[in-house]
Amino acid sequence: MGHEQGRFPSSGQAVYAISVAAELAGVGIQTLRLYEQHGLISPVRSSGGTRRYSGDDLARLARITALTGQGINLAGIARILDLEDANTALTAERDELRNRP
Repeated sequence: MGHEQGRFPSSGQAVYAISVAAELAGVGIQTLRLYEQHGLISPVRSSGGTRRYSGDDLARLARITALTGQGINLAGIARILDLEDANTALTAERDELRNRP
């Protein structure tokens, strides 16, 4: 098994339970629930309703933590994340258009 990539879930695969995600992100479980209530993060729900977080979610949590550390409130963070997401989408679209023959 020489494929290192196969050892870890992809960044978009939701595999982390809320307790693990909270520990990895360095925040409390209630904080994760609060972020979800404010629409800052949207974990996948299992058929039983259990929250599952992905590596992408953990990266987003790190960004949220950095912004809260700068004293930005949750409404401001929501706006910043929306703008960053839109910018990422537009950049990807631009790159795709540039790469067309």
